[in-house]
Amino acid sequence: MEEEVSFEAAMERLDKIVAELESGDVPLEKAIDLFQEGMKLSKLCGEKLEQAERKIEMLVDEDGHLQKKAFQPPEE
Repeated sequence: MEEEVSFEAAMERLDKIVAELESGDVPLEKAIDLFQEGMKLSKLCGEKLEQAERKIEMLVDEDGHLQKKAFQPPEE
Protein backbone atom coordinates (compact mmCIF):
# COMPACT_ATOMS: atom_id res chain seq x y z
CA MET A 1 0.00 0.00 0.00
CA GLU A 2 1.37 3.42 -1.00
CA GLU A 3 1.96 6.05 1.63
CA GLU A 4 -0.29 9.13 1.46
CA VAL A 5 1.61 12.08 -0.02
CA SER A 6 0.80 15.55 1.26
CA PHE A 7 -0.14 18.32 -1.16
CA GLU A 8 2.99 20.26 -0.20
CA ALA A 9 5.28 17.25 -0.74
CA ALA A 10 3.66 16.53 -4.11
CA MET A 11 4.10 20.16 -5.23
CA GLU A 12 7.74 20.16 -4.10
CA ARG A 13 8.42 16.98 -6.07
CA LEU A 14 6.62 18.44 -9.11
CA ASP A 15 8.85 21.53 -8.94
CA LYS A 16 11.95 19.31 -8.93
CA ILE A 17 10.66 17.26 -11.85
CA VAL A 18 9.92 20.39 -13.90
CA ALA A 19 13.38 21.83 -13.16
CA GLU A 20 15.05 18.56 -14.13
CA LEU A 21 13.08 18.28 -17.37
CA GLU A 22 13.70 21.94 -18.23
CA SER A 23 17.46 21.47 -17.79
CA GLY A 24 17.49 19.37 -20.97
CA ASP A 25 20.18 17.06 -19.57
CA VAL A 26 17.84 14.12 -19.03
CA PRO A 27 18.04 10.96 -21.14
CA LEU A 28 14.82 10.18 -23.02
CA GLU A 29 13.81 7.15 -20.93
CA LYS A 30 14.30 9.05 -17.67
CA ALA A 31 12.41 12.04 -19.09
CA ILE A 32 9.45 9.77 -19.88
CA ASP A 33 9.53 8.31 -16.36
CA LEU A 34 9.71 11.80 -14.84
CA PHE A 35 6.84 12.97 -17.02
CA GLN A 36 4.67 10.02 -15.93
CA GLU A 37 5.49 10.66 -12.27
CA GLY A 38 4.68 14.35 -12.76
CA MET A 39 1.30 13.55 -14.30
CA LYS A 40 0.39 11.31 -11.35
CA LEU A 41 1.44 14.02 -8.89
CA SER A 42 -0.49 16.64 -10.85
CA LYS A 43 -3.64 14.51 -10.68
CA LEU A 44 -3.12 13.97 -6.95
CA CYS A 45 -2.75 17.71 -6.36
CA GLY A 46 -5.87 18.42 -8.39
CA GLU A 47 -7.87 15.93 -6.34
CA LYS A 48 -6.58 17.40 -3.07
CA LEU A 49 -7.53 20.91 -4.20
CA GLU A 50 -11.03 19.74 -5.11
CA GLN A 51 -11.40 18.17 -1.66
CA ALA A 52 -10.25 21.42 -0.03
CA GLU A 53 -12.70 23.48 -2.10
CA ARG A 54 -15.57 21.33 -0.90
CA LYS A 55 -14.55 21.95 2.72
CA ILE A 56 -14.07 25.70 2.48
CA GLU A 57 -16.71 27.94 3.90
CA MET A 58 -16.60 31.66 3.63
CA LEU A 59 -18.35 34.38 5.53
CA VAL A 60 -20.60 36.57 3.49
CA ASP A 61 -22.03 39.87 4.61
CA GLU A 62 -25.68 39.70 3.67
CA ASP A 63 -27.92 42.59 4.77
CA GLY A 64 -25.61 43.37 7.67
CA HIS A 65 -25.60 39.79 8.96
CA LEU A 66 -22.67 37.44 8.63
CA GLN A 67 -23.65 34.01 7.37
CA LYS A 68 -21.67 30.89 6.56
CA LYS A 69 -21.95 29.95 2.94
CA ALA A 70 -20.37 27.04 1.06
CA PHE A 71 -17.47 28.03 -1.17
CA GLN A 72 -18.41 28.38 -4.83
CA PRO A 73 -15.43 28.50 -7.20
CA PRO A 74 -15.73 31.07 -9.99
CA GLU A 75 -17.28 29.87 -13.24
CA GLU A 76 -14.73 29.22 -15.96
